[in-house]
Amino acid sequence: MTEIHDIDVDIDVLVAGAGPTGSTLAADLLRRGLRVRVVNKAPHAFEGSRAKGIQPRTQEVLEDLGVLNEALAEGGPYPLAGLHVGPVTAPWKMQQRSRPTPDVPYPNILLLPQHRTDAILHRLLDRLGLAVEYGVALEGFAQDADGVTSTLSTGELVRSKYLVGADGGASAVRAATGLGFVGHTDDSDKTLIIDCTIDGLSRDRWHMWPKASAGACPLPHSDQFQVMIRLKPGDTPNLDHAALADRFHALTRLKLRDITWVSVFRPNVRLVEHYRQGRVFLAGDAAHVHTPAGAQGLNTGVQDAYNLGWKLAQAIAGAPDSLLDSYEAERLPIAAGVLGKSSELYQSLSLDKHSVAGLKRGDEERQLGLTYQGGPGRRRVPNCAASRSAAGAESTATASPTTPAG
Repeated sequence: MTEIHDIDVDIDVLVAGAGPTGSTLAADLLRRGLRVRVVNKAPHAFEGSRAKGIQPRTQEVLEDLGVLNEALAEGGPYPLAGLHVGPVTAPWKMQQRSRPTPDVPYPNILLLPQHRTDAILHRLLDRLGLAVEYGVALEGFAQDADGVTSTLSTGELVRSKYLVGADGGASAVRAATGLGFVGHTDDSDKTLIIDCTIDGLSRDRWHMWPKASAGACPLPHSDQFQVMIRLKPGDTPNLDHAALADRFHALTRLKLRDITWVSVFRPNVRLVEHYRQGRVFLAGDAAHVHTPAGAQGLNTGVQDAYNLGWKLAQAIAGAPDSLLDSYEAERLPIAAGVLGKSSELYQSLSLDKHSVAGLKRGDEERQLGLTYQGGPGRRRVPNCAASRSAAGAESTATASPTTPAG
């Protein structure tokens, strides 16, 4: 049993989870002078490409955090699709590329593998003086009127003013709250995701084989592709690298090699019933999980963190507790809408349709139309410049205007 004198009472916020959501939140809190710790159950940073699309609104968040230039340097534009129909490869534009304007300085989605997004944010944390604590899981917590006492897998008790669960779809923080995670998981519908090299395949196209329900997207500044293969119901894939190469060859007649990461994805569409329970908050996949269609999940999580960060800072500085209630009031409806959109896009790619209609992307996926207009803040802030102005008031005791949706 840890003695009471071992309990750390000097932490403002404990963040569980060091993915894009948790890292964004920690960076935002640190730059506001708060005392933060980030624990992560996994022994190291995430290593796969998984969520690879950074939407325009999220790019504005990265710009405000001072790391957008790094993201632009390590990412790239989405290529044209290349639809393989028999011996023919037809170019096809998934989305319109727009010119920057003063109102929308970053109008186009950025192709950036998730492990690079994580690395960029972790380097920012390093510069802000914080090291992620890998291999440390949150095992439980108890909260009272003044704070939260969390139990870590190391046996340490951590006392913080607030706890934020950004620990993914299987969130230990959410489980400990007992909050419902409403939705469904379709175990009969699975997709293989593979990071690998492919011999003889051009890198100027996002290659798609509609009849095979397969695709290969070139990842920028590398020789790798992210391969996605949607499986038929009842298909249990052999994840041995040689077996995966054989499967891809049977579908495309191309040689796949040098696999660095493999995942089997199941459509999991869920939304937590509340984003807040007292001094405990949920963000990112801990609060909502999506299909992969439309590049929405990571972006929604980063924007959760951006909404919550300044509010926690203001509350710690003395703002009314009701400001923290606006986090759920603003973010939950947006997550619900995004869940609906990503599910709609995913369903349009049904195996029995062999259609490319669901690949088309437009303004809705870019998330630039999301606002908090009509919400508890009653003000719409159209861009990050306005939110930076609001953030400058962080030391005051009154609530600043709501930040934009991202």
